[in-house]
Amino acid sequence: MADASDTPDIEILTPYSRSLGIELSEWEDGAPIMRVDFVEAVEGRPEHFHGGATGGLLETAGYAALRAELARIERVAILKPINITVQYLAAGKSQTSFAKGRITKLGRRSANLTVEAWQDDRSRPIATAVMNVLMAAPES
Repeated sequence: MADASDTPDIEILTPYSRSLGIELSEWEDGAPIMRVDFVEAVEGRPEHFHGGATGGLLETAGYAALRAELARIERVAILKPINITVQYLAAGKSQTSFAKGRITKLGRRSANLTVEAWQDDRSRPIATAVMNVLMAAPES
């Protein structure tokens, strides 16, 4: 785990992710691990995470990992989703969920990421996602 001096100063939370209660848990190998506690805002059927909240956690973790890497290499880009595919593997129970994104390809114009979400056992993910993101140049 990195200490605070090794972490980039980036804005990683959107208003939507804040409304779900998603927050930064810690940094691992230069990438943020995001967390969301089980609260009413993320509940679907009783005592289970709503699939949309799980998808929101995955998306937030993916974008956070990409923003952290872009900050590390001092690159500025406007991020726009190309596509996001979520695989729901197990029901999210009424406990804290975590997610971490990993960049599989960082190109000049686009990035490909994989993201995993888990609860008490990281080796048993509750959902995964593949994300393709367009990285547009900021307008001058």
